[in-house]
Amino acid sequence: MNKPVDTPSDVLGSNSTAARTPYDPAFDPLVAQRPGHGNAYAPTYWIGTAGEPPADDGPITHDIDVDVAIIGSGFTGLSCAIFLAQKHGIKATVLEANRVSWGCSTRNGGQAQCTTGRLKRSQWIDRYGLDTALKLHTEVCDAMETFKKITADIDCDPQPGGHLYIAHKAKAMPALEKEAKIMREIFKYDARILDADTVKREYVDDKEAAGALHEPEGIGIHAGKLAFGYLRKARALGAKVHPSSPVMGWETRNGVHYLQTPGGVVRARSVAVATGGYTSPHLHPQVKNRLLPILSNSLVTRPLTPAEIAACNFRTHQVITDTRILRHYYRLMPDNRVQIGSRSAITGADAPDEKYKQFLINDLHRKFPALTGIAIDYSWWGWVDVSHDMMPRIVQPDPKQSIFYSLGYGGNGVMYSAQAGRRMAERIAGKASDTGLPIFNSKLPYPNMMELVESQAFAPFRRLGQRFLYRWYHLKDEVF
Repeated sequence: MNKPVDTPSDVLGSNSTAARTPYDPAFDPLVAQRPGHGNAYAPTYWIGTAGEPPADDGPITHDIDVDVAIIGSGFTGLSCAIFLAQKHGIKATVLEANRVSWGCSTRNGGQAQCTTGRLKRSQWIDRYGLDTALKLHTEVCDAMETFKKITADIDCDPQPGGHLYIAHKAKAMPALEKEAKIMREIFKYDARILDADTVKREYVDDKEAAGALHEPEGIGIHAGKLAFGYLRKARALGAKVHPSSPVMGWETRNGVHYLQTPGGVVRARSVAVATGGYTSPHLHPQVKNRLLPILSNSLVTRPLTPAEIAACNFRTHQVITDTRILRHYYRLMPDNRVQIGSRSAITGADAPDEKYKQFLINDLHRKFPALTGIAIDYSWWGWVDVSHDMMPRIVQPDPKQSIFYSLGYGGNGVMYSAQAGRRMAERIAGKASDTGLPIFNSKLPYPNMMELVESQAFAPFRRLGQRFLYRWYHLKDEVF
C-alpha cells in the first residue's frame, strides 16, 4: 500500500505546515476523543498526485480575536471562507485539526452529482410534498452552477458529461424507469433510460449492467487539486487557514465563543462547523450524536493499457454509480486509471483489514473481468457524514447563538459543499433568504430509536444496528 504524504515543509519547498503525527488508519470518530493534532494525510490517489500542498498560515500560536471562525478546512469550510470574503467582505479564520482538507475532502470519489443527501427526487416528493421537492430541485441545480463557477479557475481535471446510474441487475430497471419519468415530467430534468446493449456499446461494458439512467449533470474532479485550489483561493481573498489547530474546548460567554486550541484561544463572534464525517462528539452539544459516520473504501488501479480500455469498452469518462443500496461509484480517470469505491468496515479498528480491500477488488473484477489481477496503486478509506434522515442541514440551530453548521451530505458533498459554503456564509452574514426548505430551517435529527440516548457510550449499539442493516442491504442488493 502507498505511504501517507507527510514530508516536512522545508523539504517540500513550500510553506505548507508539515504533519506532526503519522496517519492513523484505524481512526474512528465515534471512539476517538478528538480528531487528532497535525495528523498526516491518508494515502489517497488525490494527495499522491495533487502536487505540493499550498502554503497555509501555520498553527495558532497565541490568543486571537476574530469575527468568524470556521472549524474544518475541507470543501465546505474553505468554500464558506471564499464566499464570506467575496460576497460579504468578511475575512474568516479557518481552524483545522490536522493538515488542510485532511478529512472527507481528500478521501472521496471525486464525483460531483446534481443532488445532495441520500434521497432520490421521488423520495423528496414522498417526504416533503411536491412543492418543496420542486424547490429542492431548483436548489441543487443552482448548486451545480455555483460549483461550476467556483471551480472554473481551479485546475482540478474536470470530467463533465453527466452521470450514469447503472442498474446492477434487471430487477432494478423498473425503479430506474420510474425515477427517470419523474425527473423528466415533474422536474423537467432531461434524464434518459438506456438499455443494457446501449450502455455496454456506447458507454462502458460493465458486465453487471442491465441498463441505466443517464442524467445530464455530473462532473468528475480531482479531489486533491480541488481542495488545494480552494485553499489558494480562500487565502488570496484574505482568509486565514490554520492547520494543526484542533478545537479542544469550547465555551461561550456574553456572546463570544472561546475556542481552545493547543496554541492559544480563538475568540470568535460567530462559529461555523464544517467537520463532516470527522465531527467529534465532544465538539459542541449542537452536533453531538447528530450524525452516523460511515466508512467508504476506495481504490485506484495502475493506468490501463489501450488493450485493457478496449476490453472494458470504456468510451466515457463520466461519473458512474450503480443501484445497490451499498452502492459502487467508479469511473475512468483522465490518466486512464480506474477508480472504484463502496462501503467498508463498520468500525475504524476493522478498517485496515485487507479483506475490505479485497472485497472491492472482487467487485472491480466482477464488473470488468478484463482487469482481473491488475495492480492496485492506491487504496484508502474515509468517513462519510450520514444524517439520520439521509438529508443534510445548513442551519443556525439556535437563533440565540451565533453558531452555524453544514453537515450530513451522505456521500454527495463534492458538488453541494460549494453551495453549502455559500448558504452558510449567507447565514453568518445575516443575508439568508427564507426558502422554506427543511435543509435550511431544521436541525439535524437524532436517530429515531436513540432519541433518549445522548452519550458516546451507546456508540456500540448504533454500530450493532448498522451491522444488521448492512446484512439486510446485502441481501436486497445481491439476493432478492
